[in-house]
Amino acid sequence: MSKNTLLVQMFTPGTLNENTIVLRGKLVKQWKIPTDRPLQLAFGSFKQEITVVAAAKTQGLRISEPLARRMGLFSRPVLRATYNSTSRTLRLGPLISVLISRDDPKQPDKPFGAISMFCRELVNACRKQGAYVYFFTPDHIEEGSDSIHGWVYEDGWHRAKMPIADVINNRLTTRKMENKPSVQHFMKEVKSRFGTHFFNERFLDKNEVFDTLKADSSLAKFMPESYLLKGFSTLKKMCQQYPVVFLKPVRGSLGKGIIRIARQPDGTYQTLTTSAGGARKQTYSSVNKLFTGISGKMKTTRYQIQQGLTLIDYAKRPIDFRALVQKNGYGKWNVTSIVARIAGGNHFVSNLARGGTLSTVKDAVSRCVLPAEAKKTAYTKLQRTSLEIAKGIDTLIPAHFGELGIDLAMDNSGKIWLLEVNSKPSKNDNTPLNGHKVRPSVKRLLEYCCYLSGF
Repeated sequence: MSKNTLLVQMFTPGTLNENTIVLRGKLVKQWKIPTDRPLQLAFGSFKQEITVVAAAKTQGLRISEPLARRMGLFSRPVLRATYNSTSRTLRLGPLISVLISRDDPKQPDKPFGAISMFCRELVNACRKQGAYVYFFTPDHIEEGSDSIHGWVYEDGWHRAKMPIADVINNRLTTRKMENKPSVQHFMKEVKSRFGTHFFNERFLDKNEVFDTLKADSSLAKFMPESYLLKGFSTLKKMCQQYPVVFLKPVRGSLGKGIIRIARQPDGTYQTLTTSAGGARKQTYSSVNKLFTGISGKMKTTRYQIQQGLTLIDYAKRPIDFRALVQKNGYGKWNVTSIVARIAGGNHFVSNLARGGTLSTVKDAVSRCVLPAEAKKTAYTKLQRTSLEIAKGIDTLIPAHFGELGIDLAMDNSGKIWLLEVNSKPSKNDNTPLNGHKVRPSVKRLLEYCCYLSGF
């Protein structure tokens, strides 16, 4: 199969039929494309019988305006092209789409809320690398259709009828939306009908991650002791065994609803619960009273109970680390970035949504009380651990992931621990785009899409 990158230009049909494509003569000869019989043109789920005309002076690929409109092309994009001589199919692409939670046509500059900037950045990356991207929400899904009315960017955001993409990235932000029957049916349908690759197809459950990974002997060493909190006996066992334990909502995010339980010298138990204004404090005289106090919450929220760790800190503010691990253009996991997160003054969690601040790994560990060797090897150990965990998730959990946000901690001896794995790492970024600058994380996302689609 032959590959190339081509500038796609449009012409008004006249002497040429609208289903005729004009292609650079040198490429026609190189790929041995027949010009005396029909071929198939493919762009995502779009298929059309065409004939090819070779032209020496054509630099890329010329298609008629009506054909371009039916394909959902509204500019002069640079696209990758492959030709398969066995099936006589000329494929253009990759066509990529991103399933997002919301759109607001009344906000033309920011139609997708906090991820609007990421969407523009992905558009810029596609233009530079030879790909085409559009964005859609669950409301745009039509059962049984081979197209979607999604959003494309061309001198502003516009709705357009688009083919089903070669690759879809799931960026839905709630489980409720993800579990809608229409979304679940759509995922299955596009995979079976069009061979679409759908990645980051579901949220991860905290308990599922820990139970799965701790069963692997090579990964168990990174796992704090954790259980699904089902009743009093588990709470009592953990509170007696550890001076501090954490209750984490199994399906929580952004540090919401986490409860820190600390056994006091006088035998009482103090809880700190995350809230918007800081941590709420409460004291219970015994484990029995503690269980009574939290049992109401357990009726509506499933909790994971986890061993408390003595994390490295700066000025008594705990520090943890977020690694962004992504698959690259060869389908292999790579660490794109690792940042340190320092908890806010009134919080015991480091999430930015709770007042945490970011730092480089080097700066963060230099401020902590740690053995010199642990400071020196911190980044390498965090990087290696992130990759091992990502590969473990990929191997042991039956779902397709292309990127993961992995939260790690380091204790005062320099040992690395897993805190959480997020299958929808944040794309929110309030820093203005520097012209057409594209972050490494967006470039790698695009590289993986090209790999999946065979471009």
